[in-house]
Amino acid sequence: MTKPSLVCLVVALFVVYPVSAQEEVRLNPLHTPGIEFLRDPIPAVDSEAKTQAEMKPYIETITGTNVTFQMVPIPGGKFLMGSPVGEEGREDHEGPQVEVEILPFWMEEHEVTWGEFEQYFLLRNFRSERTHLTDREKAVDAMARPSVICYDMNASSYGKANKLDHPASAMSCYAAQVYCKWLTAVTGRYYRLPTEAEWEYACRAGSTTAFSFGDDPGRLDDYGWFFDNTDNGYNKVMAKKPNAWGLYDMHGNVAEWVLGLYDENAYQKFNDGEIPSLLIQGQWDTDMRAMIHVANGVNSIARGGSCDHLAEKCRSATKLISQRDWKEQDPMFPKSIWYYTEAPYVGFRVIRPLNPPETADECNLYEPDPGVYDKFYNNLGSSR
Repeated sequence: MTKPSLVCLVVALFVVYPVSAQEEVRLNPLHTPGIEFLRDPIPAVDSEAKTQAEMKPYIETITGTNVTFQMVPIPGGKFLMGSPVGEEGREDHEGPQVEVEILPFWMEEHEVTWGEFEQYFLLRNFRSERTHLTDREKAVDAMARPSVICYDMNASSYGKANKLDHPASAMSCYAAQVYCKWLTAVTGRYYRLPTEAEWEYACRAGSTTAFSFGDDPGRLDDYGWFFDNTDNGYNKVMAKKPNAWGLYDMHGNVAEWVLGLYDENAYQKFNDGEIPSLLIQGQWDTDMRAMIHVANGVNSIARGGSCDHLAEKCRSATKLISQRDWKEQDPMFPKSIWYYTEAPYVGFRVIRPLNPPETADECNLYEPDPGVYDKFYNNLGSSR
């Protein structure tokens, strides 16, 4: 059985305004810590809370559009991260299990859809709508956008005509991080990718089994889209059952980016105290090494498996590691920092911590490195 694949990804530089590369870098709010966008948030019912007890589900609306999505409160707590020895399909890098404490956060109830993502990379241009802009609109208007992605709609099942309610996919982990920063600027609420620990904690929803619903992979058909139950690539979000905390598609459909770079010995190092902040903060490497990995498209981590994977790859503890050959057909030089040509089965969802960062240094733990963007576009300009 052969799964359909992404056969065409046309990448063209998308320039929002005719400014020089130097001016574009200067204007780019990627250089601004996310906490600077949290003043005077756009009102959203039940979105404000000071304590975990006050947290409620709320509907977020992308400003200037009718696009909405729901954020679900996830209570804080401790759990065992990773899989126990003997779990079917277990890989060595899923252990040894480690106890991790998680602080409360909200998580999007489904994967970010194309309907949401396209507001960012195609439609959000306040400058074309009117001349007098608020400070928030100016920041949103100047945010870096990725290059345009173009699927061959006739040849690829991932390019469905009704894709607005399907998961946004094939973007790099870096692109997903920039989207989160854009969403922060749009709403005035702090959005980011989850760390590995936060994602697995939310996926498990209090369970200790291979899947959030138990150990039997035969039940996965009720909860997720995976290799055995779809011939047509990814599917509409929320078409299967949610987990115990009301989160849909945590198993399958598209794999989901999390913060941090892959280290096969990460859990052992955590237990040994070598990198105590590893699983909470999501980043443990130098900025330079992170930039190299972004450029090469390797060693980022996605969780949850996808419609292209067997059930054992959709377990709560499974990791999917980005590879260099995911960019094999990328026609750009240098290779795009925004998309993968061979990984249409990777997407993401956003979280919002109850307690957002308070300093620029703390923001740096979670936000995209602006140096990646600067370096890419400077190199792109010199290659013309």
